Amino acid sequence: MISRGHGGEGPELRTERLLLRRWREEDHEPFAALNGDPVVMEHFPATLTRAESDRLIERIEACFCENGYGAWAVELPGEVPLAGFVGLWPQTDQRLTFAPAVEIGWRLKRACWERGIATEAARAAIAFGLRELGLEEIVAFTTVGNGRSRAVMERLGMTRNPAEDFLHPGLEPGHTLAPHVLYRIGAARRSFA
Repeated sequence: MISRGHGGEGPELRTERLLLRRWREEDHEPFAALNGDPVVMEHFPATLTRAESDRLIERIEACFCENGYGAWAVELPGEVPLAGFVGLWPQTDQRLTFAPAVEIGWRLKRACWERGIATEAARAAIAFGLRELGLEEIVAFTTVGNGRSRAVMERLGMTRNPAEDFLHPGLEPGHTLAPHVLYRIGAARRSFA
């Protein structure tokens, strides 16, 4: 279910258990803790400082203002005020052969892993992108070794062509995190979710 926020706040998405909403001031501290967790960030080059985490929220909010979509704060109402984020992001890095594109991504705190939250929230975000935004395709990518995220991509019905695997241009080619896999889901799945 999609509901619009008040005063131009943009869309909120609701699922059976989750609220995907815009960011609030009280999200900054728990989001910084999530981004500072080395286990959560193991498939990224580094953890984020509080200042870097705050800047990420600013960039996410700017994305909502510019595009009408972004990475929603994920809340389990009455249980977890901020589980992390799931959402859509414009991928414009021309060093990536599939850009420009709209990417789906997620990051959840450890206490929310293994509960189907990423899949449930991503399903709602993809449905919003394909139905409401009329996107022809949504992509997702991660490091080869990120089995958890790859499993979510597969549960979402996204498909991978190994010929499209790539070295992330933001990392040195020999970096252990450089090899990436690319998954796609297209408009043929508009009935998705």
